[in-house]
Amino acid sequence: MKKVNYLDKFLLKVFILFVFFGSLYANDHPYIIVLGTAQDGGSPHAACKKDCCEELWDNRFLHKKVSSIAIVNPKDKKFWIIDATPDFPEQLDFLEKKTGFSLAGIFITHAHMGHYTGLLHLGREVMGSKNVPVFVMKKMKKFIESNGPWSQLVELKNIALKELSNEQFISLSTNLYIKPILVPHRDEFSETVGYQIKSKKSLIFIPDIDKWSKWSYDIRDVVQKNDYNLLDGTFYNINELPGRDMSKIPHPFIVETMELIEKDKNKVFFIHLNHTNPALKQNSLEHKNILKKGFNITKFGQKFHL
Repeated sequence: MKKVNYLDKFLLKVFILFVFFGSLYANDHPYIIVLGTAQDGGSPHAACKKDCCEELWDNRFLHKKVSSIAIVNPKDKKFWIIDATPDFPEQLDFLEKKTGFSLAGIFITHAHMGHYTGLLHLGREVMGSKNVPVFVMKKMKKFIESNGPWSQLVELKNIALKELSNEQFISLSTNLYIKPILVPHRDEFSETVGYQIKSKKSLIFIPDIDKWSKWSYDIRDVVQKNDYNLLDGTFYNINELPGRDMSKIPHPFIVETMELIEKDKNKVFFIHLNHTNPALKQNSLEHKNILKKGFNITKFGQKFHL
């Protein structure tokens, strides 16, 4: 008769309980989901007939939506969107079908077209929303209140503007927090912020910034201190826009960021890629080079568990 190993049976039960409660934890815990990976104009870009876009026009499955992420909290059955893009209708529909939850609010990074123009869909011509919380910095708040058609959203109470303070956390739920962090950028109409979202783990979202050297923080320290870092990957290198003065659009090139960050490369995920950026194409040498060096490129629908 085979001897029963009670220790093995006990360990098996512990393992089963661990997997069971671990799955409950994962299903109930907040996460980030990527809604778009492209620069403000998306990919393909309007009127672009170059090789980067030409083949995309006839195949919608190859289109890339404009950079945006959502914070999803299964416990409260709510989600918040960061940046209302020109692709807002499709991104909202994707979230609602994917989660079954409702929109709890929108956070805006700044007043460039790819980051706030989707707010129009909350107006009476489309959704006719009622007091959707829209979280903004001081100058962004004034911009919306002072300029039509955005001001009409406030007047008709389609949205309710909530002013944020730099580096001040606000609570979205129990053990779920978000704070804006000012970053240098072309601030013609408003200031620009990235966001840190924090629960058990933390994520940094900076889709737009000028050169890292202009920021008051050392990006290497930021990457080290956060579990996930979704960073500006607008351009791959300086040769991407022949005939254009790249100093007028001073994003950090992906190659610069990769040279700068030597540790924790696996924590970096590039987002907000311009339509000209060859890294948008999975079969490109640039895309493969990024992965080979240990960095990552965000994908639509990708999840980051907090």
